[in-house]
Amino acid sequence: MRVAEPADVEAIAELRARVMRPDLERLGRFDEHRVRQRLRDSFSARYTSVVVADGAFAGCVTLRPGEGGQWLEHFYLAPELQGCGVGSAILRTLLDRTDSEGATVHLNVLQGSAARRLYERHGFTVATQDAVDVFMVRSPTGPGESHA
Repeated sequence: MRVAEPADVEAIAELRARVMRPDLERLGRFDEHRVRQRLRDSFSARYTSVVVADGAFAGCVTLRPGEGGQWLEHFYLAPELQGCGVGSAILRTLLDRTDSEGATVHLNVLQGSAARRLYERHGFTVATQDAVDVFMVRSPTGPGESHA
């Protein structure tokens, strides 16, 4: 992983559209322009890391401070990297850091998204949900504790 640069925003917006399209279409919420613009509007290179695989852009993740702790956002991996442990490894690294800081982590995932299982395996639980989003939270673990 490397620190994101402002110039990464378009590659990330395109990956977001590609990765989220099936779930957004299933929910009747896919819009070609909006899916990219929402990323552009909230992109912060300062809090974003870019995933590089075989020397090429392969994903991203944002971990930013916010109300009640840290917010995990814009966690997208190229489809060919999904399901092979890359996402778990990245998430473990981020959660080790937030645990050492004693920070609670918040996120939201689309209803019916396969990503929800990844988050549940790493100790996230449902805080609230609506027809589109599931808002999840994970409390920090102390030394020797585990969410697994």
